[in-house]
Amino acid sequence: MNRPLIPQISLASLGIALGAGLTTIGGVAYGTGNATLNLIGFFYGVPLLLGGLAFKAAELKPVPARLASPEVQALRQSQATPTQNQIRRDVTRYRYGEAAHLDAALTHLGLKPTDQERPVIIGLQEQDFQGAYGLVLQFESPHIPFSTWQDKQARMEKFFGPGVKVILEQPKPDRVDLALVALDQPGDSQAAVIE
Repeated sequence: MNRPLIPQISLASLGIALGAGLTTIGGVAYGTGNATLNLIGFFYGVPLLLGGLAFKAAELKPVPARLASPEVQALRQSQATPTQNQIRRDVTRYRYGEAAHLDAALTHLGLKPTDQERPVIIGLQEQDFQGAYGLVLQFESPHIPFSTWQDKQARMEKFFGPGVKVILEQPKPDRVDLALVALDQPGDSQAAVIE
């Protein structure tokens, strides 16, 4: 996937590195009697270091994403809904202060009884579903049975729609693949073709 460089940089790691560097410079400057560098090192370095450590504690890493083929990228450009694009961007970048990717969506859909039972997104891939663009979210879901996911399928289509068909698969126990497949129009007859 073509992603900008900035979302792939961990602000926490950047803050820690800059803070540690400036704090070290301040310490060396203090030892050599250089008051100006000493002040810069301690007044900027220590807060940056502490801020970086705080961000690291609240950091949510990007979900691993499989590189899309040029054909699937072309489908994304022509068919992807704003919701599909937003989800793809959100889960493939560093996030801060959130417990898990798509946490609010899972809560709204009734798929997160508790934080310990929350399904965790472990991968993302883009696929061609017989000429339709599909975004596949791969969840580790040991506490929520597949039948519960199936019961929520219509609600998911309303939540992630319009213009999206939800396809659920269980490739192995404790795992659920949720595919958001773009339709030309909401309620389009293409839904019958991609099932």
